[in-house]
Amino acid sequence: MRRHIALVAVLALAVSVPAVLSAQDSNDVKQDRKEVRHDRRELRGDRKDIRHDTKDIRQDRRDVRQDVKHGDTTDARRDARDLRQDRRDRRHDVRDARRDRRDLRQDRKDVHEDQKKDSTK
Repeated sequence: MRRHIALVAVLALAVSVPAVLSAQDSNDVKQDRKEVRHDRRELRGDRKDIRHDTKDIRQDRRDVRQDVKHGDTTDARRDARDLRQDRRDRRHDVRDARRDRRDLRQDRKDVHEDQKKDSTK
């Protein structure tokens, strides 16, 4: 009798383990999707910042031209130096945003593949 109870307990445990593991996997996929969504929101903010930087750079160019036109070469040189640094920083930001977009696409592919694997189980 004890053997039967032990056998039934082992059998019940063997049947319930895959269900518990698949529930954990689905939570992992939901967590991954949430992280991807957060990364997309962050990337949108980065791209928005780049657009603002671009507008600032254009305004700085106008200011340099205006300084030169009015004969204020000292301010024009200083502003031109700042402008070069701003353009350099913007270029690095654009590269980083592209790299982040590429990584995000790969993450989305990975999550999609994980969902496919979970659905076939």
